[in-house]
Amino acid sequence: MVLKTGAGALADSPRLPTALRSVLGYYADTGVFDYSSLSLKSTIDDRTDRMVADVYERVEAALEAEFGRPVSFSYDTKLILPATLTLGYVYRDARKDAAEDPVTEGIATGVPPVETGALGGDVPDLSPRERVVRAEQMTRLSIEALIDGDMRDAINDDEFEDFETDVAADPRRVAETAQAALQSHLDGLLDEMPSVVADAYQWAVDYSEAHQARDDHFRELMTRAEDGDESAVDAVREEYKFADYEEEPATFTAAEKGLPYSKTQYARVGVLYDGMLDLYRLAGLDIDDEFARSIVLAIIGAQVWLDDVDDYADDRAEGQLTPVTAEYLLAPDDQAAYNRVVDVTEQYLDLAKESATAADSPLTGIAVEYIYRSGDPSVLPGHH
Repeated sequence: MVLKTGAGALADSPRLPTALRSVLGYYADTGVFDYSSLSLKSTIDDRTDRMVADVYERVEAALEAEFGRPVSFSYDTKLILPATLTLGYVYRDARKDAAEDPVTEGIATGVPPVETGALGGDVPDLSPRERVVRAEQMTRLSIEALIDGDMRDAINDDEFEDFETDVAADPRRVAETAQAALQSHLDGLLDEMPSVVADAYQWAVDYSEAHQARDDHFRELMTRAEDGDESAVDAVREEYKFADYEEEPATFTAAEKGLPYSKTQYARVGVLYDGMLDLYRLAGLDIDDEFARSIVLAIIGAQVWLDDVDDYADDRAEGQLTPVTAEYLLAPDDQAAYNRVVDVTEQYLDLAKESATAADSPLTGIAVEYIYRSGDPSVLPGHH
């Protein structure tokens, strides 16, 4: 108890790095301190960095063909974190079952075999090394798919500041060339796999795009609510904050389905990671429901706490409805809205951390803690 209390005090010290504070905070909250997971993190980071570099090499080749000279390229995205955590989850599980370390120096390439019955719970009996190989192959595919999806959103929203190159050219042309190169390669990989893989991937994309198709409607509600239309305020509450699921996610229990903004934020971002985890399952990997739940809850929490909080002023000015802007329409005053944003975030991240602990995934629990400690709610009205 004394150690946990001391860890909690250190976790709240702003003088320490956020990464260290996250480790201490997770330990203080759960009593879990797993050194092997911490030592594994550097391996995971190195490997996923190499996978991302391979993706960008493919983009650079396409840009060179487009502009007639070598072009350096990078793209700042945080959306690959769930793939990184899933690779770590499989590595840790495989190492527990192996006499010799199944994680070798190289990283597996190609596409994994597909177990068509895996989504129904028919998980094959794989050796630790086979699990590692399939996880590495599926992580490569997932990282490329997540970057491709993020690029599509950036192009749709005319947001090109995260595309970095050394060529003086129209940013849209650069972005569209980069995204087209990834899409072409992804289509080729999916063509090599049974249609059930592409179907699972497309299901998640279609679910998310159905939510995006309502963007104009939500913007209209926000504009009317800003103008004092009480029926619009009620609609924001009923259609956005407490919307009912038409197609309920198997990943969520009643507790998660009952969270504020559960349906809209699951459709906005959560379903994409649910779909990603189904791809790992189709590769024959046993992805625990608690782990899947922790990932989906964490990514929704991160979207609200990091992106929506940071973008509040711009989103409010542009009429973009998010859980953060919604609370400033629904609450009686700014301080109440601020408190509600914090409360909503903590509900998601606390449940994510509980599920990570239940799934025996300390790296995920620490990542959830890192998300929370990386937020800056002081940018919101009502902060004091």
